[in-house]
Amino acid sequence: MRRRAYLGLVGSAVAGLSGCASAPGAGDGDEPTPAAATTAETPVSDPTPETPTATATPSGASIFEGYETTEIRIRSPDGEALARLTAAISDTRQLRITGLSDTAFLPDDWGMLFVYGAVGDHTYVMREMDFGLDIVYVDGDGTITRIHHAPAPGPGEDGESQRYPGRGQYVLEVNYGWTEERGVTAGDVLEFTLPE
Repeated sequence: MRRRAYLGLVGSAVAGLSGCASAPGAGDGDEPTPAAATTAETPVSDPTPETPTATATPSGASIFEGYETTEIRIRSPDGEALARLTAAISDTRQLRITGLSDTAFLPDDWGMLFVYGAVGDHTYVMREMDFGLDIVYVDGDGTITRIHHAPAPGPGEDGESQRYPGRGQYVLEVNYGWTEERGVTAGDVLEFTLPE
């Protein structure tokens, strides 16, 4: 049985999120408000940004089939453009439990954006991950509060002991080293819209 199907069956019994998943007792029990409610709190660089779909990139389409997506722009505090990517949106408890744990790789300039109803403390783990990630915590106004560089679990490890705490309303997961390659640091700002 594929991991995603298995997790779908046991999701309600799993205390934690995603693969990179939130650890039990780390703020994972609160249900987010509808995505439209968080849109007004998220900065947007232009009034009519295009929201790409997973079909924009064939490899991204196959990985994120069934997910809504958004385009994310990352800027320094003084407005300098640093990076741009497409992210699959993980805005329900079940999607956060599954996260990237059923993914063999992440295409360059793709990621997953985990959405919560409010700013809170979370701890993500590398449960069942096949590759390393940068885990980016983002507050309600889009400012990066913390970045972790989380390597893939070693042979015979399940990733559960790899814990990466932070505070935010959003958590962005991208390939390991992605933020360093683009000069993205805490204090930089994500700009995106969420589907209604």
